Amino acid sequence: MEKPRPQALIAWSSGKDSAWALHEVRRQAEFNIVGALTTVTDTFARVSMHGVREELLRAQLDAAGLPAVVVRIPYPCPNEVYEREMAAAMRDAKARGVTHIIYGDLYLEDVRAYREKNLAGTGIAPVFPLWGLPTGRLASDMIEAGVDAHLAVVDLKKLPASFAGRRFDVALIGALPAGSDPCGENGEFHTFVSAGPMLARKIPVSVGETVERDGFAFADLVLG
Repeated sequence: MEKPRPQALIAWSSGKDSAWALHEVRRQAEFNIVGALTTVTDTFARVSMHGVREELLRAQLDAAGLPAVVVRIPYPCPNEVYEREMAAAMRDAKARGVTHIIYGDLYLEDVRAYREKNLAGTGIAPVFPLWGLPTGRLASDMIEAGVDAHLAVVDLKKLPASFAGRRFDVALIGALPAGSDPCGENGEFHTFVSAGPMLARKIPVSVGETVERDGFAFADLVLG
């Protein structure tokens, strides 16, 4: 009899790195992914930091075949509130048999250390399937595999507002300013994935207006 695979959640931002992490973990078949853990800013009904509408998130997760595990936070959200809500989500996940959580982080040591610290003692172990992969090659692999994504938000300290709403493709990578990470790992941009090998069908997306707030430019991506 085949040994049951450990149950895991995937930390889901709606962007390309978490989507690709899902693709890799499914390909390796080491874990049974039982849900997508997403932080939603309740004030706006949008994915935190990415600014993606919750209806788009729901359509995306339906196409990915993943139940949504939504952690709702206010705006603004003090760090202690965020950590309290995430800790509650981890307790609930553990009670349902989850033993691991998958992250799409690439190389930022401080981010990894923060996740490991917050999970210490919870009985849930972090997994980083993309860790240390060269981001230029990774970006190319995503595009070649058919990942279709738009830049949902850009950091105005690192990119002009005109990048918000653009497709994540070879032309975009070639247009990034010198020193930018091809995957936006240093916060240059965040994305929303509408198609790729991790989704059963394409999510129809149109790009609406761009809004600047708190030093970021958010492209309003609309379902349909």
